[in-house]
Amino acid sequence: MTSVATMPTSESDPVRRQSTPRRFVMCRPDHFGVSYSINPWMDPARPVDRSLALSQWEALRVAFERHGHRIEVVPGVPGLPDMVFAANSGVVIGGRAMSARFTHPERAAEGPAYHEWFARRGFRELVAATEVNEGEGDFLRVGRRILAATGFRSSPAAHREVERYFGRPVVSLELVDPRFYHLDTALMVLDEDNIAYFPEAFSADSRDILAALYPDAVLADDDDAMVLGLNGVSDGFNVFIAARAHGLGEALRAQGYNPVGIDMSELLKAGGGVKCCTLELH
Repeated sequence: MTSVATMPTSESDPVRRQSTPRRFVMCRPDHFGVSYSINPWMDPARPVDRSLALSQWEALRVAFERHGHRIEVVPGVPGLPDMVFAANSGVVIGGRAMSARFTHPERAAEGPAYHEWFARRGFRELVAATEVNEGEGDFLRVGRRILAATGFRSSPAAHREVERYFGRPVVSLELVDPRFYHLDTALMVLDEDNIAYFPEAFSADSRDILAALYPDAVLADDDDAMVLGLNGVSDGFNVFIAARAHGLGEALRAQGYNPVGIDMSELLKAGGGVKCCTLELH
């Protein structure tokens, strides 16, 4: 099995971009499974190969490290199969951390588990969200602003809570397609000034907001969105995305990015991908 792949190349002469070393938090899928259904991707009757999920997760970790990024690993907790999706654990910006509060009871214990890890790691400015807030699943930093989603998980009140705590403007967006239940399934941050996204996942008003803020954004089509191609991680140059998101890879390369394809097909059975497995310590 090839877990890491170079995406197809373009003959264009793209803009030169620069990679910046990042710090990521990940959680090994030692307890991963699909034992309940809280999004359209999850089917408990469909077999899950945990050893394959571990192999794919490890390939992602190695790919990050090979490209110069630091990884901190949080131990998983038995009975929390979705804890592998570290992006949902909270938001960390500028030394401040806010741990998540989940919508569904099946994931409720993940918030305190990650909060305890943040505390042990030494975050002095640490709070637990009081509003329903699913971390970087729904809150993505782009430069000085934070893009935030509502519609399926995080509440509008959480947007204001995050804005107050982190002291950054929060732009509220509405998701309308249950397949794209978190912002990070339909929108990916590419650098401090640009994003990629799937317009059909958003309300008409939100599409207008995104078009105005990011006129040069990379737009994904349905084929790439349906393999969670936008559930990716960028360091400003290298963009780690689903290996099957070929069209998105071509579009990224045409704009000067270096797409790195990762096979996350087993974790996709729970509605997760590259970004879901990755919390950035900004």
